[in-house]
Amino acid sequence: MPNIFDKLKIRDVTLRNRLVVSPMCEYSSTDGFANDWHLVHLGSRAVGGAALVFTEATAVTAAGRISPQDLGIYKDEHIEMLARITRFLSEQGAVPGMQLAHAGRKGSTRVPWETPGAVPLNDGGWVPVAPTAVAFAPTYPMPKALDAAGIRGVVRAFAAAANRALEAGFAVLEIHSAHGYLLHEFLSPVSNQRTDSYGGSLENRTRLLREVVEAVREVWPENYPLFVRVSSTDWLDGNAWDAEQSVYLAKILRTLGVDLIDCSSGGIAPGVKIPMGPGYQVQFAERIRREAEILTGAVGLITEAKQADAIVREGKADLVIVAREFLRNPYWPLDAATELGSSQSWPVQYLRAAADRTPRREPAEVAAPKHGIRAVSR
Repeated sequence: MPNIFDKLKIRDVTLRNRLVVSPMCEYSSTDGFANDWHLVHLGSRAVGGAALVFTEATAVTAAGRISPQDLGIYKDEHIEMLARITRFLSEQGAVPGMQLAHAGRKGSTRVPWETPGAVPLNDGGWVPVAPTAVAFAPTYPMPKALDAAGIRGVVRAFAAAANRALEAGFAVLEIHSAHGYLLHEFLSPVSNQRTDSYGGSLENRTRLLREVVEAVREVWPENYPLFVRVSSTDWLDGNAWDAEQSVYLAKILRTLGVDLIDCSSGGIAPGVKIPMGPGYQVQFAERIRREAEILTGAVGLITEAKQADAIVREGKADLVIVAREFLRNPYWPLDAATELGSSQSWPVQYLRAAADRTPRREPAEVAAPKHGIRAVSR
């Protein structure tokens, strides 16, 4: 079986290892524009050895942002700075990826470090949209239910955003259909109470996501990968989204040109009890990979090198998608390589620090480097 430092080719894109920087909201934009914060934040993870670096959830419309400070790709003017970022990521050997998103009824809310709640209209807020006019929580804004024209507009917005992402230099796209945002809202009966062709049956509830995938795949190059992030379960009993439906969905998405399912969970309702622990969501990546016969990415409290390596070696997922550990340590892949005895190339600017590293494991257990500098067998 492969390990986390083996390459992975998906379509015509080759990842240098199996470690991915998960989309993580930075809440640092004005009118959707990327800036120097995003360049340094994303760029440092590329320097640190990640194979694929995703932007945060990037809104396909202004009303699709979570907060007024979210990153966006809903107008052509956003492209210039994003292109600067993708050039830098590529120069460091990382593949630039973008997660396309629409917040749905979770939009027009304050950033996490402020008092939770809706952003008033007179303070830059807006009326969010949803499958059904039901607020996520009492402190959240009341959304407007999308009509047929609004749904068609969402599909067009995702396709237009994919075109802009291509022009900006991204080589992997991920469609965000998880965490209680718009596309997940349509999937889950918890938030979708429609009686038209977009509600009720499983086929109807998956319709919008299928249409978005088809529209994006039509404009996204055939040789570039397309991922979809799903909430594999709502963690609720009864009439809710669950792992069995996620397997069904993954099988369909595979036929529509999706290459990998990013297997997260939760987010559709407040106050849900989730049995969190190290790797608690890996089970979904393993099941979907096995039953839907599609590549998967594992997420969720993956913080240790051996833990990440075991996920890939044991065939539970094809990629390990890491968030908070990358916030703590942008150079986590280089440290993980040292711990596991893998030979990974360091940036030449940092070689003076790499060459004198000593191995954490016993010398007999450290594999001899096959190529490149001996830097990471410290």
